[in-house]
Amino acid sequence: MQSSQLDFFPILMQLLLVVAFVAGIIIISGKLGPKRSSKIKDQNFECGIESVGNARIPFSVKYFLVAILFVLFDVEVIFLYPWAINFKELGIEGMVKMVIFMLLLLVGFFYIIKKKALEWE
Repeated sequence: MQSSQLDFFPILMQLLLVVAFVAGIIIISGKLGPKRSSKIKDQNFECGIESVGNARIPFSVKYFLVAILFVLFDVEVIFLYPWAINFKELGIEGMVKMVIFMLLLLVGFFYIIKKKALEWE
């Protein structure tokens, strides 16, 4: 084997070990687990309440809009972490850039508040 192929050998071994372990656990639990079934055990169970009606009712678009906005602002807040770690090295230029970033974030936040995107009906 060449040296570049040997570099990937530990990764390949770990991948094979993980796949074998997961497959082994699934097979062993299937063999050792209980196999008794009955009409009551095979029924759907969700919070102890009998399901009534169709589960495929449409959701309000507001639900998805709030979820997308949450993810958007959550991802933007993640950008604060590297800045906080390198705060001293970035100096005043880094501070100015972060203030501009935060102002843009606040403008977007006030815009969605003005449009009442976060109000639930």
